[in-house]
Amino acid sequence: MDDTLHPALLPHGLRDILPPDARIEADTVERLMAILGHHGYDRVKPPLVEFESSLLDGPGVAMTHETFRLMDPISHRMIAVRADMTLQIARIATTRLVKSPRPLRLSYAGQVLRVRGSQLRPERQVGQVGAELIGSAAPEADAEVVALAAEALNAIGVPGLSVDLTLPVLVPVILQALGVEGRAAEQLRGALDRKDAAAIAAIGGPSAEILGGLMAAAGPADRTLAAIAAIDLPEGGRTQVAALTEIVRLIRARAPDLMLTIDPVENRGFEYHTGVSFTIFARNIRGELGRGGRYIAGGHQAEDGYARRTAPDPQPSTGFTLYSDTVLRALVFGPQPPRVFLPLGVEHAVGVELRTAGWITVAGLEPVADAAGEARRLACSHLLVDGKPAEV
Repeated sequence: MDDTLHPALLPHGLRDILPPDARIEADTVERLMAILGHHGYDRVKPPLVEFESSLLDGPGVAMTHETFRLMDPISHRMIAVRADMTLQIARIATTRLVKSPRPLRLSYAGQVLRVRGSQLRPERQVGQVGAELIGSAAPEADAEVVALAAEALNAIGVPGLSVDLTLPVLVPVILQALGVEGRAAEQLRGALDRKDAAAIAAIGGPSAEILGGLMAAAGPADRTLAAIAAIDLPEGGRTQVAALTEIVRLIRARAPDLMLTIDPVENRGFEYHTGVSFTIFARNIRGELGRGGRYIAGGHQAEDGYARRTAPDPQPSTGFTLYSDTVLRALVFGPQPPRVFLPLGVEHAVGVELRTAGWITVAGLEPVADAAGEARRLACSHLLVDGKPAEV
């Protein structure tokens, strides 16, 4: 049996991005990064792999099951391929940039690799573009990152944006306040993830009544907040909802036309988040364009390879990550710049002038008998004739 693989065959969840898609993706990423830069988010570039002990430390534990690991042949220590870039930015902020003034605004773009895809996102290699605001607990910080994500997507032409806000710590706070733990807590969490109202009601008691009411309240932001206000939440839960209410008000002040919804019991994909979090969608587009929310940068013990060190004080942080593949699916692209074929012998200065004017030039490398045919063969719409582009 011949087990030789065809050279074009790739592992599941990985793919080649071909022309013109690769160029379009790169251009789109740079446009997004430029917008983040104009808001004072300075670009950083973390490495593709790090020591496992640092990449998967603290909040990074939540990404353990998504992360490829291998042995570094130089240090003979385990290293890990990043499955998410947010925690790398938090590491940079709390180590290399620990003395930089707070709040610290950082942006990034790069590829991540995950052990497996999901039903909605089968791809295992995903492009990320994001921004992190580190060192501020103010609700204005939460509103800034939500509004910035929406502004960036609007600026590149993504239509029909909506942001779904959630409180991933609300359910744990409620269960703790009511003394619900162990198997009962697991059953309630599973029922909430499935949006199984009947299973929640069957458990009974005050926790089921509160959680059932919260699940039913999900929907447009104003309606959801009004419904939650009628629920008798424990004090910790009321504090969480008050923070969410203020953040909604601040987002509306910055982006009054942005559609906001709230699902107060959603937590899947927000395992390391500690406050108001969000997912970004676009009308008629399958899957999420991005997600983000509040988390803690630093403030944990980490192993540096040879000794123990104490990370800096915990720093309240928030940010977002956009997924380039979904963002591209949400965009409508116009005609691409015209391509002109330059037969062998055309002076270099002519090509420079054409490229400055917006043309894509394709230079001939050998003499050809049929220049027009060669232009068509190389996917050029024009041929340089007497110093000017002519359609072919």
